[in-house]
Amino acid sequence: MSLQGKKIAILIAPRGTEEPEFAKPKEAVEKAGGEVTVVSIEAGEAKTVNSDLDPGGSYAVDKTFSEVSADDFDGLVVPGGCVGADKLRGDKDAIAFIRAFFEQAKPVAAICHAPWTLIEAGVLKGRTITSYPTLKIDVENAGGTWVDKEVVVDKGLVTSRNPDDLPAFCAKLVEEFAEGKHPEQARSA
Repeated sequence: MSLQGKKIAILIAPRGTEEPEFAKPKEAVEKAGGEVTVVSIEAGEAKTVNSDLDPGGSYAVDKTFSEVSADDFDGLVVPGGCVGADKLRGDKDAIAFIRAFFEQAKPVAAICHAPWTLIEAGVLKGRTITSYPTLKIDVENAGGTWVDKEVVVDKGLVTSRNPDDLPAFCAKLVEEFAEGKHPEQARSA
């Protein structure tokens, strides 16, 4: 599927985003012809991690949350990483940015610990998702239904459990971004 002409935001947290969960979706969107903007809390470069503890690579941040609006994009990718997702969910501008995609019925993809940000944004009530297994109770407490599957799609929201699920996650996020807006997404935001 082609993402030609589509603008996709991908989030990265300073020192904490899981590298394959950032790099693989970014690569998938670019390979499909989409234009990717890397958005973070801080300008400059962000260092990723592998398995939450080992150092990963450094990636240039294109824009900070204060410089962007969901209006500027067709879709959003929120990578995981325990520390990275925690930093993002603690940033009010990041949460407002994420929530706006749901309000505008735009597709969102979140993997591993990234659903913590969706819980913080208050957008999981009535949704079925997957995530890293330790988030199951958090998802249920936020009004969502948690399932143990490699990829789940619910009204334009794509979720997966961990880096092992990246092939299925990347294929589904490209598909959902290509489809565009999902009106039922806005009703559940």
